[in-house]
Amino acid sequence: MEKKTIFVVGAGNGCGNRVAEKFGENGFRVILIARNPEHLDSYEKEFRDKGIDVHTKVADAAKPYTLTKAFDELKAEFGTPDVLFYNVGITIPDSIVPVKDEYLLVERYRTDVAGAYHAIQEVLDDEFRRKHGTILVTGGGLALSPMDDFLPLSMDKAALRAMCLALHDSLKKDGVFVGTVTVTGVIAPGEKCDPKLLAEDFWHLYTERNECEIIH
Repeated sequence: MEKKTIFVVGAGNGCGNRVAEKFGENGFRVILIARNPEHLDSYEKEFRDKGIDVHTKVADAAKPYTLTKAFDELKAEFGTPDVLFYNVGITIPDSIVPVKDEYLLVERYRTDVAGAYHAIQEVLDDEFRRKHGTILVTGGGLALSPMDDFLPLSMDKAALRAMCLALHDSLKKDGVFVGTVTVTGVIAPGEKCDPKLLAEDFWHLYTERNECEIIH
């Protein structure tokens, strides 16, 4: 049987790597994508030490052309993925980086929302549809309960959630599943939103292919 592949955009020591690990433990080839090559090197070693088939690629979700280049190279080597997992979001409080004009809003939106849309379009080809591919996205509770201290992120998570809900309905006729986990707390080990628990939610979405959203 052909090995399945997951592209993880936004690899990191929180939710991203734990979801990747969950899929790797279940026989997936894992492709970790992030903008920091040094971090990717350490992640690759960690996954290889656990016996997971892992590969890495440098790309920045804020720069769509880098995603296009990375995806083209990865698809040439491994083929169209079976799963795309988008796990990117700028979570800096507005008190640290004040929102002074609309340019910052657009910059954040480009990464948090437009980057996800771009990544989805990059994998959404005939082969992805033939495979009945899966698109998974990390959402946020700010979409449901926005906060002035995180205004750009609140707006972006609401837009991201709307995109997932809309695409879930429009793509299911093609056999493509879109799902999101709306994370309502701090992502940290031992907390309500422990990354390992979130990984179980994403695995549930992938295996059941029914509900579009899990609110955790």
